Amino acid sequence: MADLITVDDPDDPRLNDYTDLTDVELRRRREPAEGLFIAEGEKVIRRALQAGYEMRSMLLSAKWVDVMRDVIDEAPAPVYAVTPELAERVTGYHVHRGALASMQRKPLPTPAELLAANRRPAVEPDGDRTGGAALSPGRPEGAVRRVAVFEDIVDHANVGAAFRNAAALGVDAVLLTPRCADPLYRRSVKVSMGGVFQVPWTRLESWPKDVEVLRSAGFTVAAFCLSDRAITLDELAARKDEKLALVFGTEGAGLTPGTLAAVDEHVRIPMDAGVDSLNVAAASAVAFYATRPRAV
Repeated sequence: MADLITVDDPDDPRLNDYTDLTDVELRRRREPAEGLFIAEGEKVIRRALQAGYEMRSMLLSAKWVDVMRDVIDEAPAPVYAVTPELAERVTGYHVHRGALASMQRKPLPTPAELLAANRRPAVEPDGDRTGGAALSPGRPEGAVRRVAVFEDIVDHANVGAAFRNAAALGVDAVLLTPRCADPLYRRSVKVSMGGVFQVPWTRLESWPKDVEVLRSAGFTVAAFCLSDRAITLDELAARKDEKLALVFGTEGAGLTPGTLAAVDEHVRIPMDAGVDSLNVAAASAVAFYATRPRAV
């Protein structure tokens, strides 16, 4: 059981994990190096804990103490009570959700380990407590069948939204290229509503060479793009590939020529009204839904 510690000095070193949260470049460098990330809001904090992340500390304004009482009672880490004004001075913004937690990152598996691992377990479809849907009916236990690959997506909100889509629509694992934004950055976690905690993920080391890691594990690798050789999403879904890796490119430029040359298939989403592309998060939701394994 954690003690509730009142802090009234914004320079108190115990609040160091929460300083300058709006400085994106600073936090991008600091958080992975120090092995931490920030969970914001009651639901996200609960989902991080449920996913097995270790709490380093928690920062609460007074009105959230009762709401988070059960978490406080079980927390092995210190819990700091501050005024909203002090929280804003420390973090750099108005913490309107009133609750922040500094969490310890977990070591990432290798891509090969991730693809060979058991798929994510079923959870109760209670959005308030888990934020995810149960496993799709008819899907084999223990097998990774659907993988998303995000290439160089640098917008944290898009990464968070894509992870939420993956959690909701049956994706078993996510692979990120080296330049892709951090899914555990505060904005990514917030937009995903904790979806980043539900879907196993890791970083690729040598992309697009790592297409061979997917191919050697039995995956058909399909890249979403506009090209003369592209088949439609409907055609891809109709094939019912047992193992399918769906590759999405960065905002604006899309996938790199090297990736397009390395993958097995080019795929496009048919559109009307002269629209040729969707936001990457929206495109991922359409693709995940269309290619989800169906019940047998």
